Order: sequence, then structure tokens, then C-alpha cells
Amino acid sequence: GSSWDKCDFETNLCKALPEFNLHPGWIRRNGQSGMGPPYSDHNGNESAYFLSLSSEMQSSSAALRTNVFLPTDEEHICQIRFHYWVSQMSGTLMVGLQKHSEDTVTNIWQVSGELRNQWNVNTITINSTEKYEVIFWGMVETQRQGETVAIDDITFSEGC
Repeated sequence: GSSWDKCDFETNLCKALPEFNLHPGWIRRNGQSGMGPPYSDHNGNESAYFLSLSSEMQSSSAALRTNVFLPTDEEHICQIRFHYWVSQMSGTLMVGLQKHSEDTVTNIWQVSGELRNQWNVNTITINSTEKYEVIFWGMVETQRQGETVAIDDITFSEGC
């Protein structure tokens, strides 16, 4: 619905991810950047922007952290929908939940080594009785040409 907050990375404005352009390791780019795949966003648009791991380090991982969200309840379920690209050799994308009272991040979803280099979509549902943050964590183990993890169109439901 229209009440979902959407981060499509076309601009630097995103309520749920206020400083995504300051997260080291992630870079906001499009398919024409000359940095290898993906060569378009998840809609096939070569000039539209998405986030991908910067490929300058030998092995890289990077975290992307949301705002603090309020506790969920039956009426306010937090659903996060996102498009992702994980390269087939060594890419991993994890989504973690960090509750207010805990130091540790609980892994709630993970994908690695997708068979085909293509955009996929996933929706995760979060239940938390306390305030929490959500962390997207991307990693590539090798820096072979074209190895990357990318994220596009992260959408947060009203309950987030």
C-alpha cells in the first residue's frame, strides 16, 4: 500500500535508512557505473540506482543499519520487502535483528551463492516486543570480476 516507506536509492532520501550513503562498504550506483554486474536495477533499468558492495577491498563485508523501530504487535506487523542480487561464487546477504536490550544480532534470513546472477525478491516479517534495528549484511569472499552483493527497493510496512 501507499503507507509503505520505500527506499529505492534514486535519491539520498530514505526515512528508514537515514544514512545509507555513509555506511562504509556500500556504494550507491547504477548499471552504467562501469563496476561490473548488476548492469541494471531489478526492473531492468540501466540508469536506476541501487546499493552494491564496493569492490575495492580484497575481501569485503558491509553492514546497513535501519533506524530504531518501535515494538510490533498484532495490529502493527513489520514486513520488509527487498530485492537482492548475490553473485554465484562467493556472495552472501544476511538480515539480522538487534533488539534494544541485546548486544548481539540475531540472524533471521540468509542467502549465499545464488545459482544464477539475477535479481530476486524476498519479504521478511519481524516480531519484537521491544525496540529494535534491522541490519542488512553483505559479504563477498573473493574479488573476482563481477562478484558482488546488491540491494534495491527496500520497502518497510506501516508496522515498522
